[in-house]
Amino acid sequence: MSEETRLREQICLLAKSMFDRGLTGGSTGNISARTADGGLLVSPTGTSFGRLDPGRLSRFDAQGVLIDGDQPTKEMPLHTAFYDTRSTAGAVVHLHSCHSVALSMMPDADEDNFLPPLTPYGIMKLGKVKLLPFFMPGDPAMGEAVRGLAGKRSAVMLANHGPVVAGKDIEAACNAIEELEDTARLAMMTRGMNPKALSDEDVQRLVTKFDVEWDV
Repeated sequence: MSEETRLREQICLLAKSMFDRGLTGGSTGNISARTADGGLLVSPTGTSFGRLDPGRLSRFDAQGVLIDGDQPTKEMPLHTAFYDTRSTAGAVVHLHSCHSVALSMMPDADEDNFLPPLTPYGIMKLGKVKLLPFFMPGDPAMGEAVRGLAGKRSAVMLANHGPVVAGKDIEAACNAIEELEDTARLAMMTRGMNPKALSDEDVQRLVTKFDVEWDV
């Protein structure tokens, strides 16, 4: 089995896992990963994470030209913005996960640091998550907003829409976006209950020990 064939199957396996656990439903969400030759494999437009076909993924060459597969997701500007601004990005995932979307609707949501510091893992895997305003689905302005961050964030939350996360590879990106949704779920579950979050000192110790991108 070739490296690209393995990557195609891994994309579809991880996407189905997220779909099966209700992290994105219907034909929502999109996912992409770098190939060994510098190209991209991307989920096609209008497809379900539960039923992706490895052989029909959109295939781009290193120059960004579609060379095989179905037409890609309309959210390509989001994906390419992360790849173009973060040299470490090997995969990008975008979900319509319910708890993170709910948290983005709260009037006191922190635009610069969207996730409250409830567990160490949200900090370790995501750093600070930037809350971006609402954009119409498919609007290239979403990509421009990500480019405006100049590669300083690995994750953003699109208000009233869903999270987008870049990782070093497809597994890291999926693990990180699941952590984002889990943290948002905890935040919504404990909302109004005055939960005991991690202290600023706790956060700084995590940032130092795990070399987290934080003060950006």
